[in-house]
Amino acid sequence: MFDLDSILRDNIKRLVPYSSARDEFKGEASIYLDANENSFGSPLPTAYHRYPDPLQWKVKYRLAEIKGVPPQNIFLGNGSDEAIDILYRAFCRPGIDNVILCPPTYGMYEVSANINDVTVRKASLTPDFQLDLEAIESAMDENTKLIFICSPNNPTANAINREDIEMVLNNFDGIVVVDEAYINFSRQKSLIQELTEYPNLVILQTLSKAWGLAALRVGMAFASEDIINVFNKIKPPYNINQASQELALQALDNIDQVNGWIKETVEERNKLQAGLEKLPIVELVYPSDANFLLVKTVDAKGIYNKLVAQGIIVRDRSKVELCAGCLRITIGTPEENVTLLNTLQSIPA
Repeated sequence: MFDLDSILRDNIKRLVPYSSARDEFKGEASIYLDANENSFGSPLPTAYHRYPDPLQWKVKYRLAEIKGVPPQNIFLGNGSDEAIDILYRAFCRPGIDNVILCPPTYGMYEVSANINDVTVRKASLTPDFQLDLEAIESAMDENTKLIFICSPNNPTANAINREDIEMVLNNFDGIVVVDEAYINFSRQKSLIQELTEYPNLVILQTLSKAWGLAALRVGMAFASEDIINVFNKIKPPYNINQASQELALQALDNIDQVNGWIKETVEERNKLQAGLEKLPIVELVYPSDANFLLVKTVDAKGIYNKLVAQGIIVRDRSKVELCAGCLRITIGTPEENVTLLNTLQSIPA
């Protein structure tokens, strides 16, 4: 039985969060003399001399309309990496607790664990890049607080079987973090509507991929209101700047354009996969539910270097577990994909 209070660190239970000027006064006024801001404005065309909404309510209300969840169930972070770090700081006692990762997967989970002095236990994916449920169960003990599952997974590009994720959710008393950074490109539905069924579920998403806002650094976490309250207790007071909030709101009003890009990306993904499979230097293109392909080649390092020499940058993943000989290739524009294929065609097997 999941009990949030039982896995929350004692120092976080006792924590009195910083109260900013914008926390203490909510609403509109004609004169603001409470936050020691520059009352004369900013040396920019747009005035940024006032602190932003610390809880980003306008953005959350718009996201709530799009995602179909209450705004109180949304946390916005400085990229998803901030949400990952907060999870460690909220639930994992340094030097005592552990987390379970399922490699190959997103590397920041382990980096953040190391920063927070939290032991990492690994339950590697199966050869077909699915969860090894027995390995996960074997890795658990009374000090396991978090299990990270990336679906669609990076760098393997595949979606994780939904039934297996639900099996973990139903049989683990800690928090299951499902990272859906690439969910917009997947045939599998988001787990976001299952939040009411699983109080131990945290879903990570981002505006960096399908929404094309990587430079703004706006990540999202969806969870129970109790867990979101923990996030808000720990985060810095103004973790999302005013410019990012304003631009995110503008972008969220262009959902039709984004859906068009998603459709085109999936179409280009299929074309690029077909083209790659014809090349003698390619041994296998793995199925993808993301905006990239994992490609097994005859010589990943050599091919990578030849592409770099032509000004084309892909990711060499050949040293990652289960990814020997593999390159990770993001889906580009139609013109970029044609250039890539022509360049690869010129490389001898």
